[in-house]
Amino acid sequence: MSNNVIERLFKLQEHGTTVRTEIIAGLTTFAAMSYILVVNPGILGLSGMPVEGLITVTAIAACIGTLMMALMTNYPIALAPGMGLNAFFAFTICLGREIPWEAALGIVFWNGILFLLLSLTGVRTKIAESIPPSLKIGVQCGIGLFIAFIGLKNAGLIVDNPATFVQLGDLSEPAVMLALIGIIFTIVLMVKRVTGAILISIVTLTLIGAFIPTENGTLTATPSAVVGMPESISNTFMAMDFWYPIDHLAETWDLIFALMFVNMFDTIGTLIGVSRKANLLTPEGKLPKIGSAMTADASASIAGALVGTSPVTSYVESATGVSAGGRTGLTAVVVSVCFLLSLFLTPLMKVIPLMATTPALLMVGILMMESIRQVDFDDLGALATASVALIAMPLTFSISEGIALGFITYVGIKVGTGKFKEVTPLTYALAIVFLLRYLLDLK
Repeated sequence: MSNNVIERLFKLQEHGTTVRTEIIAGLTTFAAMSYILVVNPGILGLSGMPVEGLITVTAIAACIGTLMMALMTNYPIALAPGMGLNAFFAFTICLGREIPWEAALGIVFWNGILFLLLSLTGVRTKIAESIPPSLKIGVQCGIGLFIAFIGLKNAGLIVDNPATFVQLGDLSEPAVMLALIGIIFTIVLMVKRVTGAILISIVTLTLIGAFIPTENGTLTATPSAVVGMPESISNTFMAMDFWYPIDHLAETWDLIFALMFVNMFDTIGTLIGVSRKANLLTPEGKLPKIGSAMTADASASIAGALVGTSPVTSYVESATGVSAGGRTGLTAVVVSVCFLLSLFLTPLMKVIPLMATTPALLMVGILMMESIRQVDFDDLGALATASVALIAMPLTFSISEGIALGFITYVGIKVGTGKFKEVTPLTYALAIVFLLRYLLDLK
């Protein structure tokens, strides 16, 4: 691609950047978010999905979504299957509700369609404005705790106990202790602002695992090769049960809504946050192409469902590329290319042990908890609403239950304190529907 074509597509001079800067920014963003290539297959595999090809699916979905964002908005924002959304897919939909993964992909597809329609019509803005801030914060923090809990559970740091429900795992087990060391190591790297800290942690733990003996060899298996051809996605491509959400609407509507709710606010928060860092906002604090960005995000989720993964969303790690100077969609194009090229390292990624992904899950959870500081701690009602949502998610092992209890709590507090006029009609409606679902056992 010639410099003239690049300039015409991405307007580098207008944004005060160069091809070299954009390439470096793209590589930086990819290094920060590439952990998803390992973590996403690990989580989706627990849902019953065939593991073969999930790395390829993750990379393709990330590539398509990021390329859409680049071409539709010219923003330096990358997309991939979302953390929290993949946990919702595996643990809430498939394991919690015992819905087959093919049907779960159908739910993801219809969530994407609904999200796209709301984005195109502008209704999404009205929905976003009608949801109380305390509930939005509680949901985000709750998802963070949920993801962190999953990571600790996967590593054996947290195990079940018939008397106390959970307890500390056996730290004398090498894999468990290594996971704990990895958590501390990752946090230290993050505190020192090391680029690609999570990726470095995963690689380091995987290498150490190659020297830890187990009953079947070593903790990290020996790879069949260093490079190889990407695995086929034939197991998941177009495997979704398109009609399941429609035929079982009474038991899936809340799952579709919860996915849309989480995806919408996660996307809006990421877009505004990254764009502010890149100086892309107007003086009024608005993002000029937010409609196109939301459309790209929704379209990426639809594409993700078609190839076989959980919802695709914008990644806050894009801010690392912005910090490196990225200002246009060329940064995102570089990220897309990196995701495709990474597929030739599939043999290496396949031997990464589940334990090595624990620090990544915990770190993502910690970062999602940062928004708790936005809660008005002087407003007990707001604090209670956020607390119920964030506590309920890990304890019920369900994101949708946390959202439902959050809505019911918020409305109950407002009505009980005589502030019922502060509640929007949409919030009232959702709280009532969620309450009826529990009373009539419509789960």
